[in-house]
This record gives sequence, C-alpha cells and structure tokens, in this order.
Amino acid sequence: MIYDILVIGAGAAGIFSALAAKEKNLKLKVAVLEKSAVALSKLKISGGGRCNVTHHLFDPLQLVKNYPRGEKELLGPFHAFQAKDTVEWFSKRAVELKAEEDGRMFPITDSSQTIIDCLLNEAAKLGIEIRYREKILKIEKKENTFYIQLEDGKALISNKVILATGSSPQGHQFAKDLGHIIFRPTPSLFTFNVPSSSLVELSGTSVPKVKVTLSETKFSQTAPILITHFGFSGPAIIKLSAWGANYLFEKNYHCPFTINWAPEETWESLFEKLTTLKKEHPTKTLVSENILKLPKSLWKHFIEQTSIEANVQFSNLSLKSLTALSKKICLDTYLIEGKTTNKEEFVTCGGVSLKEINFKTMESKLCPGLFFAGEILNIDGITGGFNFQNAWSTGFLAGKGAGALEV
Repeated sequence: MIYDILVIGAGAAGIFSALAAKEKNLKLKVAVLEKSAVALSKLKISGGGRCNVTHHLFDPLQLVKNYPRGEKELLGPFHAFQAKDTVEWFSKRAVELKAEEDGRMFPITDSSQTIIDCLLNEAAKLGIEIRYREKILKIEKKENTFYIQLEDGKALISNKVILATGSSPQGHQFAKDLGHIIFRPTPSLFTFNVPSSSLVELSGTSVPKVKVTLSETKFSQTAPILITHFGFSGPAIIKLSAWGANYLFEKNYHCPFTINWAPEETWESLFEKLTTLKKEHPTKTLVSENILKLPKSLWKHFIEQTSIEANVQFSNLSLKSLTALSKKICLDTYLIEGKTTNKEEFVTCGGVSLKEINFKTMESKLCPGLFFAGEILNIDGITGGFNFQNAWSTGFLAGKGAGALEV
C-alpha cells in the first residue's frame, strides 16, 4: 500500500504530527503505525490520569529554560508553536485547559481521556488511518521512497516518514539505520534512594524551599523537597535528576549531594543569626526558637544530630555547637545509593543528535523526507508539562514540514 506520509508511533508527538500534516494538505494520504493495541497510552496515565498537557509559560525565551537538553534548538519551534498555541488549539476543539498554582495545565475535566478523545476524534474527522499492532522489521529508503517492512511479510511504501517512537530502542535503531547518530538513552526525572539517611523516620515531611546540589558539580536546584521512606523526592530532586541525568548515569547513581535547608542562608550567616539570638535571648531554647520555620520534627532532628539537648538554654550553648548546627542545616550531605522512577513521569534523555535536524521543519539533514517528533530526539524537559509541549511543538512542525513538501 502506498502513502504520502507514514507516521511511526501513535503517541502524542505522532498523532499531533499526523494532524498537522493533514491540516496542511487534506489531500494527503496519511497513516500512523502503532505497534501496540492502543494510541496515546503514555498520555493516558500522565499526571495521575489527569494529563499535564502543557505549562502556563507563554514566553518562548522562558519556556526553553526548562529543557536540560534542547534549550537552544527549541527556541525556533516555540516561536512557531508554543504553550499558548497548545491551549488555543485544544480550545478551538472545545477542550478547555486550566492552570494550577505551579503553572501546570490540565483539562478542566481533570481527565486524560478528554485529551485522548479530542486527538483521536480529530484524526478520524481528517481521515487519518491509525493502524494498530503493526510490527515493523525495517525501514529502508531507495531513491526518494521509503519501504516499511512489516513482521507479517507485507511492505508499506511512503514518500515521507515521521519517526515519533519516543524512547523506544527500535525507533533509535530505525534512525541509526537511516544514517543518524544516537546519543545513549539514560533515565531522567527520578527520585533519590538514600536508605542510609537518618531522615527516613520523618517520611512524609516536606519543606517548601531547599537548595539541592550534586557535590563537585554545577548541577543545583532550588525547589520543594519531600522526605520519603527510601530517601528524597519532590520537585527539587526530580528536576535535579533531569539536569544531572548523564552525570548520575556515569556515576551509576552513587554520588554525594548536599541539601541547604535554608537556601537564603550560608552556614556563616545562619551562625551569625544564632549567635545574635544567644546574646539577646540567653534564657530561650533552640527548640523553641525555630527561626527558619522548618517543620518542628525536622528542626528537632537537626538539633539532636548535632548532639545538642533540645531544651538547653542559649546561654549554655557553645559557639562550637552553633557552628555544627549551622553547617548541618546549610551543608547537609547524603549519598545517593540508587534511583526510583517517578511513576507519573518516565522520561529519558538521549536520542537522535540535534545537529542532524532542521528545526524549522524537523526534517533530517542526512535523509531527505525523514522527519522527527518528540522524545526520539535528544530533548527532554523537567516535570510540569514540558515534555508534552516538546511533543506538540515538534509534532506540529514535523507534520507541517512533511505536508508542505510536494508528494
């Protein structure tokens, strides 16, 4: 069977690229090949089943800063189709999105099925064929035509191909076979296992703002943290795992990191505040003077960790003790001993080399007629809707790029 455009992969990027291609040229014969029995499976479970569609950040210059890999390359695509355009695209199809306090955007129904139904209904309306359970053995290009060899022995022919296979090793192999360099895929967006941490007994305790730094690196994040029964989680940890993904992989997820529980302070400035308290309020106790407004159990824990009796008055505290407490709070060091997947996000960094892509059209510079969209590229965002925005933006450009060419 002969097609104008074949899209490989029925995820967010694949479906959106097919829609963009048909919207560009309704006469095109477009099909999406999906190896499983369902489309948009990752979208369905994202955001705990609510689907974090995008982020309420409508300035491309700010939006790109949320991508550890792809920041420079996505600036052009975001000027063509950014988060605001995503909101408007769904709104025009009677799906309204809402922004939450942290900027994440969800459908007002709080159901990912709303997004899935919208995309699949649009595909049906435009006459896009979605072929499920299609196992591809090989993709070859001969002259100006692509030949897709299927497991059942049949072959499909297409003038253009859009690869939108996410982090699938098979998708990377297809790209490699067609001449592309693949950067090693490694996990991103995960939590830190620290079973040796003395804080595991405080599991469930959260702090709204800390600074977490991978020791001896430039990788650092300031955001909320959550103490868990296995170590640490929360935005600070998950974002740090994205920026430091390759470094952590190379370290086999065993390396030290530091938490500053009072990110506005250095240990010296905190020591100065504590010594001032000692002078001005000698009869008060450390446990009662929680000057950092930390959770009481955590503040008490730090006091105990520095061998200070909770109810000892300031007048009886040595400067050595206050120094130890200040360093404990601002330079609290732990050892990562593994990772745990953040269940709502499963993202990898790595993929097709960005230098080999024309980011105006998402077409390969090495293999004319081949386009890329989504996570198959060496692009990944932090948690918060940014990875789906990459899918919408690159999918939009890939579809328009493929649909604009003479076929």
